[in-house]
Amino acid sequence: MFLKATTETKEHAPSYYAASANWQTDYPQLEGDLNVDVVVVGAGFSGVATAVELCERGYKVALVESNRIGWGATGRNGGQIIGGYGSDPSAFRSSIGSEGVRIVEDMGSECVEIIKDRIEKYNIDCDLKWGYCEVGLKKRHLKSYREWADEEPAIQLLDQNEIKQYVNSDLYLGGYYREDWGHIQPLNLCIGEAKVAESMGAKIFEQTQITRITYGENPAVHTEKGSIRANHVILCGNAYMGNLVPYLDARVLPATSCIIATEPLSDEQLQQTMVRDVAVCDSRTALDYYRLSADKRLLFGGLSNYSGLEPANAKGIMQAKMIKVFPSLKNARIDYSWSGRMGISVRRMPQIGRIKDSNVLYISGYSGHGVAPTHMTGRILAEAVDGDTHRFDIMNKMFHLPWPGGKLLRRPAMAVGMMWYKMLDAL
Repeated sequence: MFLKATTETKEHAPSYYAASANWQTDYPQLEGDLNVDVVVVGAGFSGVATAVELCERGYKVALVESNRIGWGATGRNGGQIIGGYGSDPSAFRSSIGSEGVRIVEDMGSECVEIIKDRIEKYNIDCDLKWGYCEVGLKKRHLKSYREWADEEPAIQLLDQNEIKQYVNSDLYLGGYYREDWGHIQPLNLCIGEAKVAESMGAKIFEQTQITRITYGENPAVHTEKGSIRANHVILCGNAYMGNLVPYLDARVLPATSCIIATEPLSDEQLQQTMVRDVAVCDSRTALDYYRLSADKRLLFGGLSNYSGLEPANAKGIMQAKMIKVFPSLKNARIDYSWSGRMGISVRRMPQIGRIKDSNVLYISGYSGHGVAPTHMTGRILAEAVDGDTHRFDIMNKMFHLPWPGGKLLRRPAMAVGMMWYKMLDAL
């Protein structure tokens, strides 16, 4: 597989989401010096959700984005609202205790409710649809579904014939359906939430690159044209932080995922593919994920790689993967193709903490599962600023490990590990 560097600009990737955005944001650059209660760096879901939560609590907030609102993973992802807050919290029982495990499990439900309630409360137009299927290619996948269904009443098990009432593909042995998860147009949700924060007084700046951070009791962020001093700084750049904070850079591995969008499908094509308008993931480590857009395009994603580079023929590779699932789409036109980075943490759990025991807080490492958890994170960070650090401290106890091998070896080591899991998926 040949790889090429992804060309990035300060404008949105050429995605279906950018093409169907409700509004092309045009917030100003920061010029001069500003004082606020909290400055949030990064205007993806984490940053925007944090800004909303803080504004609802009455704080004076500045939100700073180096590109456009939702420019990174938020404006490029699969748009799937899936519950859960990272990996299985029971794996962290020794560090957070049984109560901590229960709290993190509860957060996995709360994160979905936050999105639902916010869209309803503020009437955000983002093509919200409910319904989710996970589909299995191996008998072990079906065994896992049965075990989950014993503990989770929301799961409706589907056999090989029943799954075709949702996803009409011969590839799958079965799956499950749940009506409390779903999908949205993610960029429009983020833009809508930014407008909500602005309406409550947040100062929003785009095209504003942070060049350095001053730490301490009253930290500040600095740009080429100004600075913002605050009681708290919150870093939400995730896989796009670069070397701004070496501590975080060592703990996040940017990985690439790709998505294509077909032309709008006919009713006949829909019956041959997506019978129901649900979000779908398969159960492999290197999974396929897909769903319909509001105008009935199939948005098909996957192809995770850990080189940080985009495959040279991402569109063709993704089209071949889509046709393997849905042969009837062999001649469907591909109108959009894009890629983006997701931040992978060693332990596959969102990393929440503070830098140097200062008032600089951070969140990173959603590991490809960020639409709903980002909204929970915004609440946790706002609680911490407000003086309630209970949930913040639980997340901070999970020991945010640096990637082994440093800058030179962490990618090759992770690539080898992924090859191992892909081999297991194929067996």
